[in-house]
Amino acid sequence: MPIKIGLIGKTNTGKTTLFNAATLSHAEISTYPFTTKQPNYGTTYAITLCVHKEFNVTDNPKNSLCRDGWRFIPIELIDLPGLIKGAWQGKGLGNQFLAVAAQSDALLHIVDASGSIDAAGRITEPGTGDPLADIADIEEELVMWYLKLLEGNRDKISRAVSSGEKLTVAIARVMGGVGVKEHHVQQALIDSNLQGKEFDNYSMEDSKRLAWSLRDISKPTLIVANKIDVPTAAENFKRIREEYRDMLVVPASAEAELTLRRAESKGLIRYIPGDERFEVIKHDGLNERQRWALNFIRRDVLGEYMRTGVQHAINVAVFKLLKMNAVYPVADASRLSDKDGNVLPDVYLLPAGSTVEDLAKQIHTDLAKGLLYAIDVRDGLRLPADYELKDRDVISIVSASKRK
Repeated sequence: MPIKIGLIGKTNTGKTTLFNAATLSHAEISTYPFTTKQPNYGTTYAITLCVHKEFNVTDNPKNSLCRDGWRFIPIELIDLPGLIKGAWQGKGLGNQFLAVAAQSDALLHIVDASGSIDAAGRITEPGTGDPLADIADIEEELVMWYLKLLEGNRDKISRAVSSGEKLTVAIARVMGGVGVKEHHVQQALIDSNLQGKEFDNYSMEDSKRLAWSLRDISKPTLIVANKIDVPTAAENFKRIREEYRDMLVVPASAEAELTLRRAESKGLIRYIPGDERFEVIKHDGLNERQRWALNFIRRDVLGEYMRTGVQHAINVAVFKLLKMNAVYPVADASRLSDKDGNVLPDVYLLPAGSTVEDLAKQIHTDLAKGLLYAIDVRDGLRLPADYELKDRDVISIVSASKRK
């Protein structure tokens, strides 16, 4: 299953622009509230340095792409309807939003760092809106959603614990629909200082504290300070980083990235998503407005912030928030190929701590059933089934029912 990343935030923060930039889609963009009435789904990529240059081979990717030495690994991006206050109670498109957000492995919280929207998400004069309040509003909605699930199932959890079930198991069962696992509950109980306290004695404050922890742990989130190229954004960006010191905050201009990606797709420029520069290759194909836009991006976005931030946000979400490692399985260790001769054909994203057995299960259940061991292609060492894989490992799995 591909990694799923959801885009959350108020209306008019630039979520759909970022979605279009990351996926080269054409979802509707407008300034009126709730332009996104249904979730938009698209494919984007986590980008990491490919290993083929290290082995001095030419690769033939099958489940991913390789471009100029970079491996593009597909992930799913979901553009969710904008939230308003009371969404957890079903206001606006709240129920639809929360149902889809539950599917996401991580969230990108898009905020208008320029302060160009008011509390209701309507367009206003830049600098008059409050991005910090916008972030707090959305976070509160998510926590109230978790709290509603927790409190709404209080009797069910209590009965399960009374019958001998572990509290962590009982909570994880009723909140499994939003991606809460037992290990999330274990950590949340520690973080909220509720470990050992009887569930029946939880106050509302205890429950809300637990809801905050469960939300943070089960839905890791990155703040994307969008519209960073607007003059009023720089000061707000500093305020956001100061207020949310415990979260990762990435400055971004989704509009700049969309401009670059579309120009690149038309062959006007050479640009790899996330790069610090681009090269114009068809000067005579640009009109005056396009030249102005590209010069502005080069000076005021890349010149100030080194990158547009869109690809950086996706990479940070995948490799830092979700702690994914890129692992390359091959059938033939000497040729670095699959059974058809494709060199370094596949790359899998696996969370830190994943083993050779976990990789075998991802590739095919039969491969896992007959798993014997794996070979580290770099040094020829034999690796046991419980060996914990590292980023950029290239391994050949040996199985009694080998399929790759």
